[in-house]
Amino acid sequence: MIDANALRALCLEFNGATEENPFPRAPEISTFKVGGKIFALAPLDADPLTVSLKCDPETALRLRAEHPEVVPGYHLNKRHWNTVSLAGALPDRLVRELVEDSYDLVVASLPRSQRLRLDWPGERA
Repeated sequence: MIDANALRALCLEFNGATEENPFPRAPEISTFKVGGKIFALAPLDADPLTVSLKCDPETALRLRAEHPEVVPGYHLNKRHWNTVSLAGALPDRLVRELVEDSYDLVVASLPRSQRLRLDWPGERA
C-alpha cells in the first residue's frame, strides 16, 4: 500500500518534478508539478490517502468503471482528472502507472524546449 511518504517519493522521482503547498487555507495539500503545471494533487494527511491525477478523458471513464477507488476529480475538471483512493485496494503497480501517465500528459503539453531539458523519454520516441 502506498502511504504519504511513498506517494511523495514517487511523484518527486520524475525529472523536473517539484512539490509545492500553494493553498494557504489548506497547507496539507501538496501539489506536484513539472514545468509549472500540476500533475498530482494530494492532501498528504488524509485518511484514507487520495491523490488527484490528470488522465486522458476516455481512460478516465474506463478507470472509473473498472475501479470504485477511482472517481471524478474532486474540485477539478472531471473530464481530465481522477481522484484515486490509496486505501490499499488498488495494486501499487497500477497507482504508479497512473502517476506516470499523469506526469507524461503534462510534460507532453509543455513546449518542446522544456521537454528536451527534462530528457523526457516521449520526446525521444
